[in-house]
Amino acid sequence: SEVSLRENLPLLAYSPLAFGVLTGKYRHGAMPAGSRLALFERFKRYSKPQGFAAVERYAQIADEAGLSLTALALAFVNDRPFVASNIIGATSLEQLAENIASAEVTLSPDVLDAIDAVHAEISNPCP
Repeated sequence: SEVSLRENLPLLAYSPLAFGVLTGKYRHGAMPAGSRLALFERFKRYSKPQGFAAVERYAQIADEAGLSLTALALAFVNDRPFVASNIIGATSLEQLAENIASAEVTLSPDVLDAIDAVHAEISNPCP
């Protein structure tokens, strides 16, 4: 993303919800049957303790802002100046509607500062 910003080259964000982890469905150790992380071993990248710790912090920020974790994550991606678009994924019409609606969400400076604070503390949660 740093190269995209410096070179003014738009980026297409892949998996902005981290294979569903940033929807909150895997919080507190949940592993829903039929979910991507339950079905595919290769998608375990985001299933690390630091990743789940970051998700809990982001969920708190979302709750305080009156947003779902999904809306917070997608709105953050959409807010980045170097992102041309992001690839959303949904398995239901409700998820699709929420993903599309996130394009209308504007995050406040306080919310962006809170996200930055989590990133400063847990800068690479899922290497």
